[in-house]
Order: sequence, then structure tokens, then C-alpha cells
Amino acid sequence: MEWIFWLSLALLLYIYLGYPLLLAILARSARPVALREDHRPRVSILIPAYNEAAVIEQTLHNKLDLDYPADRLEILVVSDAADDGTDAIVESIAAGSRVRLHLFRQSSRQGKTAGLNRLVDAARGEVVAFSDANSIWAQDALAKLVRNFADPTVGYVSGRMLYTHPDGSLVGDGSSAFMRYENWLWRQETAVGSVVGVDGGIDAMRRDLYQPLAANQLPDFVQPLKVVEAGYRVIHEPDAVLREPALDDSGSEFGMRVRVTLRALHALRDMAHLMNPLARPLFALQLISHKLLRYLAFLPLLAALLSNLVLLADGGIYLLAAAAQIGFYGVALQAHGSRGPLPRWRMVPFYFTLLNLACARAAYAYLRGEQRVTWTPREG
Repeated sequence: MEWIFWLSLALLLYIYLGYPLLLAILARSARPVALREDHRPRVSILIPAYNEAAVIEQTLHNKLDLDYPADRLEILVVSDAADDGTDAIVESIAAGSRVRLHLFRQSSRQGKTAGLNRLVDAARGEVVAFSDANSIWAQDALAKLVRNFADPTVGYVSGRMLYTHPDGSLVGDGSSAFMRYENWLWRQETAVGSVVGVDGGIDAMRRDLYQPLAANQLPDFVQPLKVVEAGYRVIHEPDAVLREPALDDSGSEFGMRVRVTLRALHALRDMAHLMNPLARPLFALQLISHKLLRYLAFLPLLAALLSNLVLLADGGIYLLAAAAQIGFYGVALQAHGSRGPLPRWRMVPFYFTLLNLACARAAYAYLRGEQRVTWTPREG
């Protein structure tokens, strides 16, 4: 039982500390991006929407007000059979727009991926950029994204998400801490070569690298992997900023994380050849460490806890380890039952636990063969 405990602990330390430390060391030999501030390719911003009447007007005006030449920009929206007036709002704004703004409609719900496939076919831009229906970009965000495409080795660029949570909500502060950790990892991975995983609310890629995907595939995850497969870099641009309201409802956050993780697990299966260390040793290490092991971290977490409880009679280090684990999950459980703003030292354990429980639920769904194709707007 001791070897299970120590092996689980070692694996967890590698996932959350060892891999970041390895990246920081490798990043000392950085691969700079040959960006150019005046690079202004033609861009098509693609926005999938389902029942987004509450936010779509603000999002479209945000994109129309971007600091980017109007004659080099178009906005394409696909309505996934929305029935709440989303389409009418888009068409009303399009009628008075100085930028080409066009609505496409899927008569029956087919999901985000099918919608993006349709929009890319109609896009005129050299670069296609992806926005969620509630994503508010900084005014210079698009310019900051596309300046990187002056480098011919770059195929995909992802921006930086900032969660807004003025009420100090539980999930909001926890998710912000998680995103700071992810953003730091992405900066190191960019210096090494390519990032693993992107933020789908503010991304851009070369249009000629886009590959149509099956409806059940996660575009935010699979498209960047296909760009790497094609021999191009996927990078993180921290100066391209997206602001999005954080969820203040742990149930909604949990459901969203389950959906994303489930689709990512299917994507890892589809792109498993990229985890072959003989083909792309460094990227295979990144994909396994940052994604596969992270999604499966609930297994060593559970093994460490259960084996620790069995070893309690041995006292010493095992007694201290058990107290630390029980205390950590106790704080998470207490935070779950609390109301109102809480200090970060309580929010982070809660959000860490929520993420790993969502991964466990998604893994169970994956083993059962479940698929998630359509989506519902985030609440909060």
C-alpha cells in the first residue's frame, strides 16, 4: 500500500509542479515569434450562437468597435436554430453596419462545430477568428492576435481570458486563479514551441489550415492539434485580452467543465498519434502532461487519499498527510456550503476539487460512450 501512496503523490507533484518547472527550464531557450505590429490581414470573426438574445447585441457592437480596418474585417454569426429572438437582433445590427455582418441559420440544432464548419466555408478572410457569443474583447485584441501571423511558422494564436466577478463570487475567484495558472503555462509553452490547449473565446488561425471537424469534436481543442500536426506553431498572445463574466453558480460551472472535458477526452482519442514520443517527443510530453494526466488526476488523488487512510496506523508522515488531505477537502466542502464572498484560501481548494470531480464525471461518461454536440448559453 505504501508504494501506491508514494507513486500517487509523485505523479500529482509532477502534474501540478514538476511539469511547470520543466517548462520553465526549457523556456530559457525561447523560440521568439517574428510578429509585426502593422500586420493587418483580412479577418473573418466567427460567432456561434444559440439563444443568446441577452448578450449578442453587446458582443456584436464590441466586435464592430474593434481597432481594426473596417474594410479588412467581416463578422459571421451562425444561429443554431435559436428561438429567442437572437436572429432578429443580429439582422437589425447588420442592416446598419459599416462592416460586413452576415447571419447564417441552422434550421435544426447541429452544435457549435457544425456551425463553425459552415462559417469557414463562407469566410473571405485570410485569418478566421473565433469568439463566443458573450465574449467581450479589448479594443486592440484583434490587432494583437493577428500581428503574430506575420511569422510564417505561426498557424494558430490564442488570447488571454480575464474573468470578471465584481461580487467576489466563489467560482469566479477560483476560476480566475486557475486561469492565471493556465496562462502562465501557456506562456512557457509558447516559448518552448507550441501551447497545448487554447481559450476558445478569443482565438485566430490561418483560414487555409482549418479542417472541417465532425459535429462531436471540440474545435477549441482539435483545431490547434491539427495545426501542430501540419507543422505550424500554436501560440499564446497575453496582450489579446477577453473579459467574460465568471459563473457564480457552482452547478453551472461543474456542468460546463464536464461537457468540455468529455469532448476533450474524445479529442485526445482521435488525436492520440500526437502523443507518440517517437514522432514529436517534446509536444507528446506536453500533451500527455498538460492534458491527459491533468484530466486523469482524479485517479492519483483518490488513490493517495484511500491508501493514506489505510496507512494511518503507521503514524508519522502518514498521519500528517492524512490530516492535510482531509483538511484540504474539508475546506472545499465547507466553501461549497457557504454564502457570499470568501477568502481565496478557501476558494482555491473548492475550485480544484470541483475541476477534478468534473473530470471524474466526464471520464465516466466517456467510458459509457456519451457524446455532447449541442450547447446551452452559460449562466451567471
